[in-house]
Amino acid sequence: MAQVSGGLDLTIDALRDVLEGRLSDIGRRFSAFVGEAVPHSALVIFTRECTGRPRKVAGDPAIVDRVTITELDALRHRLGTCAVHRGRARIAGADREIHAILDRTDTLLVLVRSGGQPTMPLDTLRSLFGVVATAIALQVGNASPAYLAESRAASAERARTIAELSDTHAATLETVLATLRSNDLSDGQARAAARETATTALVELRSSVDVHRELSEEAVTTAFARMRGELAGLIRHRSFELEFAPAPPGGRRLPGEIAHAARAVARGVVLAMAEQTEVRRVRVAWAVDDDSLTVDLRDDADGTLDAADLERQLRPRVETLRGAIAHESTPGWGSRISAVLPLAEPAGRTDPDSLAELAPREVEVLAHLVAGRRNRDIGQRLGVSESTVKFHVAGVLRKLDVRTRGEAAAVGSEAGITPAP
Repeated sequence: MAQVSGGLDLTIDALRDVLEGRLSDIGRRFSAFVGEAVPHSALVIFTRECTGRPRKVAGDPAIVDRVTITELDALRHRLGTCAVHRGRARIAGADREIHAILDRTDTLLVLVRSGGQPTMPLDTLRSLFGVVATAIALQVGNASPAYLAESRAASAERARTIAELSDTHAATLETVLATLRSNDLSDGQARAAARETATTALVELRSSVDVHRELSEEAVTTAFARMRGELAGLIRHRSFELEFAPAPPGGRRLPGEIAHAARAVARGVVLAMAEQTEVRRVRVAWAVDDDSLTVDLRDDADGTLDAADLERQLRPRVETLRGAIAHESTPGWGSRISAVLPLAEPAGRTDPDSLAELAPREVEVLAHLVAGRRNRDIGQRLGVSESTVKFHVAGVLRKLDVRTRGEAAAVGSEAGITPAP
């Protein structure tokens, strides 16, 4: 086994264990991985790319439950081009001794120091975290069904959190009114106290809401521009033309998971179309209305693209977001793939108790659906036939009252089902 320097028996296999599993738990796995070599009481990974849960945490709840995105964003800006920081910083409302690393993927690692000196050089820690940060970026960029389902569930949770934050500040404003009406303060004292309370509350509210909105949503023009840049890099050395329709007009903002899925669909289709020898042009267009985002791609090849198989590959991530995908190929004229992604979040209807009707084997199958696997793969992993898997999938859909595998995966993820390894 290869070992990593720093006084801890860190093996490549152990690092692989960190990367595998549910993305939201990667902070806990990385904390356990480096805990002996870098003693810490809390760990936070902050990435702006994860629209659902930008914070991955482990350790002392008094710290990880109170650390704010505003604090992490301020630390990220403070580090700037200095990728490694050892010293004090404000975390969870207090100045604490920390190790902080900003990876080139713009992903931040914060370790709140505890007793004992690190036996691992920070440069080694930075290299290890670089692997973790890259794995996070790849999983987000690939927009797997499991990631999209988790992201959508967390976005709904974020909306509720913002609503609760608004209620908190409404209570603050009520306190201001009570201060102004107080008979125990002079007019001058009451006005000064009320002004300070109101100003602080409003600044915090606006800052928190703006940061949360920035992390969970993406302007359609920005999302489209990012897709153009990604696709241009993919086909730089190809001989066909990549034509883009104008970006959708207006300032409409997309849920982050919708933007990720739309870019992933576009990448997958363009790469498949690029493999055709007769292709000369691929056209990419997005259209947005009040209800949905449509991603439409067409080529001018001979129409022999196996569009049906391509649709099957892309369908799980589209259906996870309760969208639809269709294809058509016309001999001599080319092929077309179109995906429609609804912008509205599904009505909350699932809690862990909704899985109570599932048999143990059906729960296992659901965990594989959350991981985005096909029936054949599930059968091989469970040691059963593909027809048996189909039977169990049908039972899962019926008992969860959903129509598609993607919907079942979303329901399972919302209810806390971990993707099967």
